[in-house]
Amino acid sequence: MTTATGSAKGRTPRASAGRARLDRDSIVAAGLELAATSATSTISVRELGAHLGADPTAIYRHFRSKEQLMEALLDELTQRSVASVTADPSDWRERLRQLAASTLAYYTAHPAIGAEAIVLTTHGPGELDAIEIMLEAFSTAGLSGDDVVRHYALLASHVLSSAAGIARARGERGDAPMTGPWFDGPILADPRTHPRIASFSAELADLQDRDLFSLGVEAVIQSAERTLRRQVE
Repeated sequence: MTTATGSAKGRTPRASAGRARLDRDSIVAAGLELAATSATSTISVRELGAHLGADPTAIYRHFRSKEQLMEALLDELTQRSVASVTADPSDWRERLRQLAASTLAYYTAHPAIGAEAIVLTTHGPGELDAIEIMLEAFSTAGLSGDDVVRHYALLASHVLSSAAGIARARGERGDAPMTGPWFDGPILADPRTHPRIASFSAELADLQDRDLFSLGVEAVIQSAERTLRRQVE
């Protein structure tokens, strides 16, 4: 099967290319490039048309709606995240860590696309491959039945929602580091009414979204290990 990943390599869409013939792969390639270079939390069809040097309405000949376009862009990022998983299948923990880390990296590098992961389901090859990796990993760990599915759902929901949230925050901040503090600023609270907040204010201010993202991944892995130990006891 020809995917956008393979066909998009080496292409650099430019408005100066004129009104060249468009296809799904060239539109996806241009959308990824625009999302990686534009300091914005959204992509408009008008901007994408200008980037391609084409009438924006031409994009709708290949995608029925903007939602379908965003699904294709998101699934392409997922395909790239899956391709970054190189650990041996027997090392199920590292495969899950690699998938999570690459998902966060691609989402934050393309915030206008990554932010959509919290609301879009692509049903594309990238999404299917990512689900397969997670189910395979937890099966390789020794889990079975509902335990496999529950841990897949836990990991998927954490990775998608957290990575999408971090991507959205980066898009709203514009030209900012890939990740940053969990809170936008210090938490100002009256110690008389919120003594715990006042007591932990420094620690709360030190929280970093990437660290919390990784901590959540490790928590799911540890949960799988505990579940397996209970099964064999």
